[in-house]
Amino acid sequence: MKTEDELWGLLREADHMPYGSGQIALVEQIVQHADAGGFDELRFAARMQATTAYVHGGETAKSFVTFSWCRAEYDAHPDRFDRHAESLLLWQFKYMVSGLLKFPEVPLGRTRDVLDDMERRFRAGGHSLQAVHSYRHAVAAHVGDPAADEWYEKWCATPRDENSDCVGCDPTSKVYHLVSAGDDEAAVALAQPVLAGQLTCAEQPQSILTSLLLPYLRTGRLSEAADAHRRAYRSLRGNLADLQRIGEHVVFCARTGNETRGLEIVERHLSWLDKAPHPQADMWFSAAAALLLSRLDADVLVGDVPAPELAERLATRARALSARFDARNGTANIGTLIESRLHAQPIVEHLPLSAVARTLRAGATVPAAARATAGPLPSDPAGLLDRAEELFDEYRFTEARAAWQRFDELHPEPPFALAVRRVEGRGRMAGVDQAPEQAEAAFREAAAGYRTLGDELAALVAEARAILAPDAEERQEEVLAELTTVTERIVAIGDADARAEARLRLEYPLLALDRLDDALAAVDRAIAEEPPRPALRAELAGRRARCLLVLERFEAGGGAAADCREQYGRLGDPPPVALAALIHGHALANLEQFDAAVKAFDAALGAAVERDPRLSALVGRARARLAGGQPAEAVDDLVEAIADHVAHGEDAPAAILRFDLASAYDQAGQPLDAAEAAESAIDVLDRIGAQDHADQTRYLLSRIYRELDEPDQALALLETLADNLDGFDNLQSRGRMLQEAAQLLYRVDRDAQAAGKFAAAAAAFKAAGSKASGAVQAELYCRRMRALALRWAGSVEDSLAALAEADALVAELALTVEASEAWLVWHRAMLDCDGARVHLGAGQGDEALVRIQGAARALRGIGAFGDALEADLLHAELLMRSGEPATAEPLLRSVLGTAPAGSQAGQNAAWMLAEALEALDRPAEAAEIRQLHLEQ
Repeated sequence: MKTEDELWGLLREADHMPYGSGQIALVEQIVQHADAGGFDELRFAARMQATTAYVHGGETAKSFVTFSWCRAEYDAHPDRFDRHAESLLLWQFKYMVSGLLKFPEVPLGRTRDVLDDMERRFRAGGHSLQAVHSYRHAVAAHVGDPAADEWYEKWCATPRDENSDCVGCDPTSKVYHLVSAGDDEAAVALAQPVLAGQLTCAEQPQSILTSLLLPYLRTGRLSEAADAHRRAYRSLRGNLADLQRIGEHVVFCARTGNETRGLEIVERHLSWLDKAPHPQADMWFSAAAALLLSRLDADVLVGDVPAPELAERLATRARALSARFDARNGTANIGTLIESRLHAQPIVEHLPLSAVARTLRAGATVPAAARATAGPLPSDPAGLLDRAEELFDEYRFTEARAAWQRFDELHPEPPFALAVRRVEGRGRMAGVDQAPEQAEAAFREAAAGYRTLGDELAALVAEARAILAPDAEERQEEVLAELTTVTERIVAIGDADARAEARLRLEYPLLALDRLDDALAAVDRAIAEEPPRPALRAELAGRRARCLLVLERFEAGGGAAADCREQYGRLGDPPPVALAALIHGHALANLEQFDAAVKAFDAALGAAVERDPRLSALVGRARARLAGGQPAEAVDDLVEAIADHVAHGEDAPAAILRFDLASAYDQAGQPLDAAEAAESAIDVLDRIGAQDHADQTRYLLSRIYRELDEPDQALALLETLADNLDGFDNLQSRGRMLQEAAQLLYRVDRDAQAAGKFAAAAAAFKAAGSKASGAVQAELYCRRMRALALRWAGSVEDSLAALAEADALVAELALTVEASEAWLVWHRAMLDCDGARVHLGAGQGDEALVRIQGAARALRGIGAFGDALEADLLHAELLMRSGEPATAEPLLRSVLGTAPAGSQAGQNAAWMLAEALEALDRPAEAAEIRQLHLEQ
């Protein structure tokens, strides 16, 4: 059985846990042990905590029992309790009034009795009745009593005090009243100062944002409505107690043309109806889900049930519950409200909820260059084929296709020589369409045709294209051998242009075989042929630039790309200049010349005719902007690129780009948008098996969740990453994820859980061993932090044992590492500081003082002056606790003299120095210190 001190430690730990089943289970365990041990004060405190846990954790009915016990105990033994206990009990009266209304089996008279008792106690204590009027209004509004308006006026007119609902929740309730009265403008106006201020309540700002969904929509504040939905639902979605509010977001989706989003929410929370926090939440969520599902077609299944059929079931469920409430209340108010929800009409045809959705709805913009045409097509068959081939060589694939199709329409039965050329054209377009088998067949047919015509050079060119056509990743050596043979034959009979093109084709298999230097050599040999055709010379420059880029010879690659752009410029900037500009942009970006890279990508966008180079330019420019410190501009490019992929049903590239979008939003200070971008990417990346991309996105999202103060979501991701990194080669990375999870738990004061994670991280780092750089230091850090976390968790014996483990590791390291190594000096000194804290927590003041001796001096010796100041402060604190203010004084004056002006260390030193001087009976000096340092 646990000791009373251990149980108090667990209760403190529970107070810092998130609301939900885990917290409830721990508090219930504490209640059982407190009852068994007869710890009266703890029995009361644990049940008070349980009442709050039940209300906010989704088990409202249980709160009635614990509250009644605490009320009876308080009344029976008032001398046991301080003012804090009274304040908490008065606060929980509000939970009871609100909670009892939500159960139709509880007579309305019982709720009114509790409300009367609440008012009696408030009056007896001299408290404001503002909260009482608020909850009398809630009861009247629930049953549809016109007196609700009068209670609202009293509520608004009565001064607030410490028993009033918080500065976010109180206006939230008023917003709902104004919305029900149809005064949307007043509702919005009331909420604005609240949203602009600082909200610290666990229910805010998600509650007030939810209350504003309808007034925002009805007053045309559509962007505010979308933002309120996105922000609030994120905070609500993980807590069963918020099921009723989640239903309001389902209604929002149903009334704004976001049925797909609404269906996702319904499917996520539908199972919660089996464990609804109370019948009222069940009723309102069921009605909301019924409204949403009724807007879907019968071929949409929820589980194995057609959406309209499930809508009818849920509507029946909601109506049955409303009938029970109305029977209890003696009015038809709840039934009327439920029917209004079930038949709510759309307010907006479609409200896009993200930048990508807005772009899709508006339609992607196409630059002028992409809309330009290459001029009229000739009608004679040979000229038409010449033009199609020219367009293809200029990378105008869409127009080339149109030219060949025009040829088919005008000349369905061409002469044999033209028919052979047309077959070769089909092979070239099949390659663009990624149909390698069709391409190879067409090229081989063309080669045979050319030989029939006696044109061996054309036949060899078609044969070379046939060799390259298949997707032959596993047989590139054979491809290279075959192509080399054909190339030698072309070189033997062809002109300079033909020879250059033949040598250039060898680049493809050489790149595929990762023979990068050989690929560059092949391009250089092609250039050495000095082909007379300007467009071919420009392409050769571009291909050389690409090879140099792949070889990471960025300086040379940038120069070659600039040369290529210049050559194409002399030809009138045909579409291939976009490819040259792309290569130039990537080279410049790799040289960290981001502004110049953006300009190159601008040029690529201006010249791009086809979709692929345009998308590449958008993405390249976005990444250059992101790397160059222009995240907001990068967002615009990425949103457009993602929308294009989504419009074409290309989920995989869209998901990969959403990682970049999340990074851009994050750097632009928009963590909410960043989180949504990353969340939408992970499911797709998991589905397509892109594990590295998925885990990279998870890690970014875990950091964003921390920015959004969503520690549990961040923790879940870090734990998933640690599970994914289960291989021997990943042990250090696994340790790092566990360490970050532990640090997160430590920061939110969940110390016992943090200690467990620090232990797991230390084990991972130990398993990584000396082969992993920094693993030993990381292990030592985690063992030190585990001891400290256990100290704050109140686990005295475990914290001392953990400290001994950390000390043993330091002793082991001292056998193999020079004692003067800075990192070892730092870790040993920090371990001494934290070891002192552990001893202090164990009531071992003398051991703590021995431990802290020399830590600050060691830290200063390696230049860690900030840590040294903290060590001196801790030393001084320990001296003060040991009754040695005279010894502490010079130490504190030293800290005060070296700490930066206005720093926390300086303020702490001044505060302790004033205390030391008072203990030494020198009050005037103490007052002077306070005036100089603490009143600034």
